[in-house]
Amino acid sequence: MSIKTGKQYLENLNRLSPEVWLNGARIKGKLSDHIAFCGLIQSQASLYDMQSEEQYRDKMTYTSPDTGDLVGLSFLHPTSKEDLRRRRDMMTLWADRHHGFLGRSPDYMNTALMAFSGAAELLSGINPQFAENLKNYYVYCRENDITLSHGFIQSKISRLSALLGNGNESSAARVNEITQDGYVVSGAFLLNTQGATAEELLIYPQPPITLDTVNPYAFFFAVPSNLKGIKFICRENSIKSSSRFDYPLSSRYEEMDTLVILDQVVVPHDRMFFYGDEELSESFFAKSNFHTHVSHQILCRYIAKTEFLIGVLECLAQSLDKSEDRSFIEKVSDVLVALETLKAFVIASEEQSSMDEWGIMVPNPKPLYAANAWYPKVYPRIVEAIQILGSSDLIMIPSEQDFNSPISPYLDKYLQGVDMDANSKVHLFRLAWELSLSAFGGRQTQYERFFFGSPDTLTERTYSNLSDREKYINIVKQWMTNK
Repeated sequence: MSIKTGKQYLENLNRLSPEVWLNGARIKGKLSDHIAFCGLIQSQASLYDMQSEEQYRDKMTYTSPDTGDLVGLSFLHPTSKEDLRRRRDMMTLWADRHHGFLGRSPDYMNTALMAFSGAAELLSGINPQFAENLKNYYVYCRENDITLSHGFIQSKISRLSALLGNGNESSAARVNEITQDGYVVSGAFLLNTQGATAEELLIYPQPPITLDTVNPYAFFFAVPSNLKGIKFICRENSIKSSSRFDYPLSSRYEEMDTLVILDQVVVPHDRMFFYGDEELSESFFAKSNFHTHVSHQILCRYIAKTEFLIGVLECLAQSLDKSEDRSFIEKVSDVLVALETLKAFVIASEEQSSMDEWGIMVPNPKPLYAANAWYPKVYPRIVEAIQILGSSDLIMIPSEQDFNSPISPYLDKYLQGVDMDANSKVHLFRLAWELSLSAFGGRQTQYERFFFGSPDTLTERTYSNLSDREKYINIVKQWMTNK
């Protein structure tokens, strides 16, 4: 096989039919027909279709070294600066299509798997088969264009129960036993975004420290989303109708977050990438350069989203005849500065890239981590600018049904914008409302604040990469000695 189409993506999801629970009931029938998922699935399907379209094919694919088929460029192990730029161009095409609203578009986890597989030899130290398993799994995903989600984060109470030494009573994810069929795992992972709309799950918790020679909480594996014992418990769905007039963003881009349960799941031996070594579990994240490679993808999304937000601000200002207002110009100028800063960060990371010990070209993490720590502070300010500019017009937003009813003439008369009919203006302001005041917008803001970790984690990650701190200290010391 090679790159898949949107139709194949839909067919794969419907064939898998994972166990998904929403509002206390298990979802029956095709996931692609359910209101909570259909818009997202269609949007994601369009991303896969792009890969086969003539105008995009050369920019979004490369030739598999194993089969000669075309495969997705986000799976490519970069070995040069040009490869990094090619990856960026490809990821930007997808980000521009979903305007940065899909935090878990396929290239996110494709990039993660690329990073992990590039450092697979690290796993040979504990078991050569683990390294082979990961390499083979990477090839499987690349050749079949597998859609991945992941489980990394556990609840605080689960981690605490492991630290307190509750043994088999602990709720932390752990391997309970190893059988001839595989590793029997139980546990749960939070914020498994798009888990229900992915074909496979990559599970990799950060284990609590134990005194055991073999730590049962330390493991890394991948399984199909419909494997026996896997259940997805969804958060509340914020889509109230499929109307793209009333819900222009959520009807397309609402990513479902889930609590994914692993209840005595049997992980086949060839799907386990390491087990039992807590030190390796910690170091593999760092040495695979996971955070750096994924940050490269994240910045492409940040840029696309910021460009969309600038467009929304400009459209609002035109409809309200405020394009020349000093306060508006100041707010948009701040966002323009943010946009150009993000672009500079990603280019700097590529220009200052270097080869790692595995022969993979790695972007410079410093500008990427700086962006990761900075953008979560910027994004809420952009949303606030939309709220302030939109004012009460963000509240007075009739529905599509109102415009198709006998009261429509009143709306046409009293809700017009400057050089804009009432229907177009309300549609625009419903878009702004979804961005800034709706459940979808609230989730987007919170998601960006914590997308790659808490503020403390992001700050620490940035500071830990200040490898040349002695250089800065010496600048001051030398200055002080020159009298």
